[in-house]
Amino acid sequence: MITDPTPQRALRSHLPARPRPQVLHSADHLAVLVARLMPRDRWLIRMLFEHRVLTTDQIVQLCFRGHRTANQRLRLLYEWGVVARFQPHRTVGSNPLHYVLDTAGALVLAHEHGTDLKTLGYSRETELGRAYSLQLAHTVGCNSLLASLVHHARQPGAAGQLSTWWSAARCASVWGDIVTPDAYARWDEAGTTVEWFLEFDFGTERLARIAAKLPRYARLATATGIITPLLVWLPSARREATVRTAFVDTMRGLDHRLVPVATTSPEACADAVDMNLPRWQSLAGGDRVRLADLPSLWPELPPPASSPVSSSGPKLVAAPPPMPPTADGT
Repeated sequence: MITDPTPQRALRSHLPARPRPQVLHSADHLAVLVARLMPRDRWLIRMLFEHRVLTTDQIVQLCFRGHRTANQRLRLLYEWGVVARFQPHRTVGSNPLHYVLDTAGALVLAHEHGTDLKTLGYSRETELGRAYSLQLAHTVGCNSLLASLVHHARQPGAAGQLSTWWSAARCASVWGDIVTPDAYARWDEAGTTVEWFLEFDFGTERLARIAAKLPRYARLATATGIITPLLVWLPSARREATVRTAFVDTMRGLDHRLVPVATTSPEACADAVDMNLPRWQSLAGGDRVRLADLPSLWPELPPPASSPVSSSGPKLVAAPPPMPPTADGT
């Protein structure tokens, strides 16, 4: 006979209780966090500050071995006020939790750089407001490519490493007077370094507008003397074919050597988001290649410099390394 009438849902705590904001933002609370935050936690703070919003699945790909361990740690970081979270509405099924930087995490980052939240450029209202941003899906989509590439590099025996991935905001702070790519990245494999700008297209931009980006990239190459390949991610094979035609028309009026372009779509490979698979095709056509083989598409392209321009640019906080620290072991 069942003698305990407690319903099962009462045994679960769906929303962890957190101390009052005054406690979470106090100096005493920050002193407690000194002993609690692991190197991976501090790295995740910097990643959220750089890339704005990451889903549970993306965080697992970036720095955990599985969802169970990730959920346990993220729950603690939420309770400590290091991260905040929201779950966007979905008409069918449910979205994963989306994480942004909360005030305690931002304070840790600010103190590491000897500054305050205002100088750091952090606003809790802005971070939580991303739940309503029309750019949320675009940001999450770009970050899915980042997470997938890091996950690829974290596998045992992986040949390559992602050494750089700058967010759209950082790119805008460095090159925004000419171009505003969605990311800038570098991949190292077998002694070869490949760098690229990324344009992530959701299929919402007019063809004329997306094609008009090519002259700006040519202008950047002329102004800096540095030619950087442009990788364009399209939402479907049909959109890719249409955009490629528009690009070819636009390139007739440009020096094609200044703007090496390759495109792909989720349908180009069995894995919809792994950037390192043989999915990139130049505007000249031919076989699709992996990231490490991109130089074969443009034999005349000089190798990239030993290091990119300043990792911080006008920003106070330098771009975090995209690969997580290994000290935590999980």
